Amino acid sequence: MRRTAIFLLLAALLCSCNAISSLVHDDQVVAKVGDKKLYKSELERFIPNMIPAEDSARLAEQYINTWALDLLYLGVAESELSKGELDVSNELEDFRRSLLKYRYEQRYINDRLDTLITDEQIRQYYEAHEQDFALKRPVLKVRFVDVMKDSPNKDAILKMMSSDEYDDVQRADTLAKSTALRWFDSSDTWMDAGELAKSFGLDPVEMLDHLKGDMIRYEPEDRSDLMVAYVCDIRKTGTAPLDYCAARIRDILMSERKHELMNSLERDLLENALEKKNFVIYRDE
Repeated sequence: MRRTAIFLLLAALLCSCNAISSLVHDDQVVAKVGDKKLYKSELERFIPNMIPAEDSARLAEQYINTWALDLLYLGVAESELSKGELDVSNELEDFRRSLLKYRYEQRYINDRLDTLITDEQIRQYYEAHEQDFALKRPVLKVRFVDVMKDSPNKDAILKMMSSDEYDDVQRADTLAKSTALRWFDSSDTWMDAGELAKSFGLDPVEMLDHLKGDMIRYEPEDRSDLMVAYVCDIRKTGTAPLDYCAARIRDILMSERKHELMNSLERDLLENALEKKNFVIYRDE
């Protein structure tokens, strides 16, 4: 009777565990490596909604293969590597230290970093380091349009986009946005010639070969469109304009402040530890 009762109890516990497992993984298995299973629900979390069926199938196959390879690599590594090679405790400790150090550094910087950089500070840095901002390529301020050659609005757009009158430019903007293939107005912002050349599908030298007066005009022979850039301003050589360099200077100044904070942190840690005898250097007499 006692043995029967124990058997019934174990059977009940087994059924209970199976029921719990079924609740947890009441899901279709889509792949298996050894005793590890990949369930459909996990796969679906990886695949974005509202994508074509062929893309969904490709991503699913990619995820399944990656999941399987990770487990297969782990299995062969655990079976083939020596006991010493399987011991990764030192590497894990090094990683833990690096991660904690990085997290504290970020918090230390975030708590103390002065993120306000004034225009005057940018100007002072620019004037003190002008040699660092020599132009490698021309920079331009332009209005660009890509319009069909037979468009009835072509001439009007080209005329108004090259006007100095605000109302004309606004009308060009409205007309180009509704009838042209592409349009952008960078007349207030400097643009590198290489960036502008991408809009023409040319390299910078080829693009500038098409500059006549204040217009860059390019008509591909095998296409039906016309690309034009009205050049509001251009700087070909010398030092890049201050407003073109401002974002870069801001990053430089911010990086310098972070570096100074890190030096201060390291210096304070060492000095405090030495003062409190927490850090001792033994020197030969």
